[in-house]
Amino acid sequence: MKDESIVIVGAGHAAMALCASLAEAGQGQRLILVSDEHELPYQRPPLSKAFLKNADVTAQVLRDAAWFAAAGIELVLGEAAWSIDREARTVTLRSGRSLAYGQLVLATGTRARRMPGWPEAANVHVLRSAQDARALRDGLAASRSVTILGGGFIGLEVAATCAALGKPVTVLEAGPRLMGRAVSEALSAHALQVHRANGVQVQLQATVGAPEFSQARLLRLAGQSGVHDVDMLLLAIGAEPNAELAEAAGLDCDKGIVVDAQMRTSDPQILALGDCAQFPLGQTRLRLESIQNAQDQARVAASSLLGGSASYQPVPWFWSEQGGMRLQMVGLLGAGPAETFRRQGAQPGAFSLFHYQQGLLRCVESVNAPADYMMARKLLEAGASPPGPQVADPGQPLRALMPNA
Repeated sequence: MKDESIVIVGAGHAAMALCASLAEAGQGQRLILVSDEHELPYQRPPLSKAFLKNADVTAQVLRDAAWFAAAGIELVLGEAAWSIDREARTVTLRSGRSLAYGQLVLATGTRARRMPGWPEAANVHVLRSAQDARALRDGLAASRSVTILGGGFIGLEVAATCAALGKPVTVLEAGPRLMGRAVSEALSAHALQVHRANGVQVQLQATVGAPEFSQARLLRLAGQSGVHDVDMLLLAIGAEPNAELAEAAGLDCDKGIVVDAQMRTSDPQILALGDCAQFPLGQTRLRLESIQNAQDQARVAASSLLGGSASYQPVPWFWSEQGGMRLQMVGLLGAGPAETFRRQGAQPGAFSLFHYQQGLLRCVESVNAPADYMMARKLLEAGASPPGPQVADPGQPLRALMPNA
């Protein structure tokens, strides 16, 4: 069995998409899925939105126990992978149990980044897992106000949720704009306007220092705008890849687990995928945290595990729901200047931004304009990149290629 088993460490979207692909190929009985959580694999995006609003809402499982049983997949819950012996091809779990593998997949994901030097505090939260979300939800119910460190997707999704619950919310963002690493300046400016209009207090270029703790609670923060009292705080300052298991096993790591286009690590018997994987794209390497990345890498990894030769050549897409504002993005802007065209949507507040570089469409950002987003996504995934428009309506060249859109 050692030469046949595929051990998958991690149970997020990437791991589950891989299980689904392999089970569909009739390989379910070869799979052992190891999760350090005690619950069935679940949907993570709702944790920052609907899950926080209602104490009766439970985490939405990706597959129920009956599916695992029918597929023949062995599910090991509540067990962390402790070490890898590459020569013996075994994974040792925290309990001491040893799993032999023919091929190993690391889908270890990320963990929430924390403030260095801060002690544990009952009113300081992160949001990465269902357990985190339950603690945050309980904290929200007992809190008068909410402070959020970080103006990225997670921070702003939670800010919008808290505002909808009637909670006073303050977002402290260290950078000069919201979602600075993920979206264009124009979209950042629009999001800032919308959140402020919805009652969220946003401070940009906010420095945070001299935290004051008492009796295992954070009481206040000092910053350039003075002292900020804290009732409840969410740390939404990014994520760090869980690469320690791979590093200890001697695999190549660089801000993530380094893989090739077939999702193989520096050990050909070990693959990595999802949020923890650093993969090649053109002349650079990327680590992406998105459902698209997880699902598409899982399909490539399944091909590799089954002897295929598929390569990962993504057209990344992302989405974020921040209250009544649905952001959908497809493509990536490269280095260098971009020419941007704005197309107004059918509803008030809806629009799309078409970003061109060197005359070619590289990225589209849509706000409450799903038709534009889907049209652009289909074009970019098909390898079609219409030339920059010389007309008032930047959507015209897209519709010329897709007349039914």
